[in-house]
Amino acid sequence: MDITVQELKQKLDNKEEFMFLDVREAWEYDEFNLGATLVPIGTIVGAIDDLEEHKNNEIVIHCRSGQRSGMAQQMFQMAGYTNVRNLEGGVLAWKDAFGE
Repeated sequence: MDITVQELKQKLDNKEEFMFLDVREAWEYDEFNLGATLVPIGTIVGAIDDLEEHKNNEIVIHCRSGQRSGMAQQMFQMAGYTNVRNLEGGVLAWKDAFGE
């Protein structure tokens, strides 16, 4: 299941509890980020193992456009994670909706 930038902003504004992961590269994160934990897509397999205790918790993943986070979402789901959401349109959609 995906999540829109509006839904994500509401979750962040309400300080809801969920795992929030950014699968972009460090330089992209340094340029602009939404406050998520940086886990570059190349290291996602290790993160899947490390986050085992969160298997049934809500996890929101994002990247620049939604492509890499979509791949990461599928990898988490294949590993048995049950509530992984991909940010539709990624950071680009966030910037379009809310500016920088």
